[in-house]
Amino acid sequence: MARAAVQIVEVAARDGLQSEPEVLPTADKLELIERAVGAGVRRIEVASFVNPERVPQMADAEHVVAALPRRDDVSYIGLVLNMKGFERAAATAIDEINVVVPVTDTFSERNQGASVDAMIEAWGKIAAAAQEVGLPVTVVLSTAFGCPYEGEVAVERVADVARRVAEHGPAEISLADTIGVAVPTDVTRRLDAVRQVVDVPLHVHFHNTRNTGVANVAAAVEAGVTAVDASLGGIGGCPFAPNATGNVPTEDVAYLLERMGYDTGLSLTMLIEAASWLEARLGRRVPGLLAKAGPFPPVP
Repeated sequence: MARAAVQIVEVAARDGLQSEPEVLPTADKLELIERAVGAGVRRIEVASFVNPERVPQMADAEHVVAALPRRDDVSYIGLVLNMKGFERAAATAIDEINVVVPVTDTFSERNQGASVDAMIEAWGKIAAAAQEVGLPVTVVLSTAFGCPYEGEVAVERVADVARRVAEHGPAEISLADTIGVAVPTDVTRRLDAVRQVVDVPLHVHFHNTRNTGVANVAAAVEAGVTAVDASLGGIGGCPFAPNATGNVPTEDVAYLLERMGYDTGLSLTMLIEAASWLEARLGRRVPGLLAKAGPFPPVP
C-alpha cells in the first residue's frame, strides 16, 4: 500500500535568509536552492519582491530567479506584498507567487502599511492580474494563530478572513504562525474552522519560536494538510515580528513525517549535508537538530 504523500515546501532561500543578519551572495543562494532540489524538494520559495531598503537580503530577487536551474518538475515561488511587487515578479520566470494577507489590523498596518480590508482588496487586484498571466497564487494568512500587538486571535476572525480571501480564487490558502505561538490543538481547531467556509487546498507555515512548531506540523498533517513550509536548518522567521525567529527545520520535519509513515520524497542524508553546508556559509550553528543527532535507524 502506497504511503500518503506530504509536500515539504522549502523556504530557506526566502523566509530563512530574509531574517538572518547576513546578506548571502547570489551564488550562495543559488547553491542553497540547488542543494534543496538535489535532496528532492520540488517547490521552493526563492525570493521576495519587496523594498530592498527594508529587506536588503532580498535585493537580488530578479538576479536569483534569472539564474535558477530550470526543471519541469520543480516550481519556484516568489513572495509579493502589493501590486508593485507582483509586477516585478510577473516580469521574471517565477512559477508561482505567495501573497501575504495579515489577519490582524495592527500587524497589517505596521508590516504592510494598510488595514486587513485594504490588503484583501489589494489581493483581489493581484488575483485578477495573476489569472491573466496564469500564475498560481498561495495566499498566506499571517498572524493566523496570534499577533505580537493584539495578542490572541479569534478562530472566527481567521475563518472570516480566509472566506473573504477565497472569493478571489487562490490556488491555496496558508495558515501562518508568524510569531510561533501555536500548539497542536490550535492547529486542528483553525484548520477545521477554515475548512467549514472555504473549498481551497490548505497549507501551513509554522515557526518554532516556542519549540512547538514540529508538533504543529504533525497535527496539521494528521488533519489532512498535504503542503508544509520548512526551512533548511530552521533558519529565519519574521523580521517584522518581535522575537519570531526560527522556522521549522526541513530536515527535522522530513524525519518526523517519514517516521510517521508519510512519503516526503526527500533524502535525509542530503538535507543534513545541505544544513551543514549552510552552517559553514553563515558561520554559525543552525537550530535544526537532525543534523546534530543523525537519522534513526542510523544510515550505514
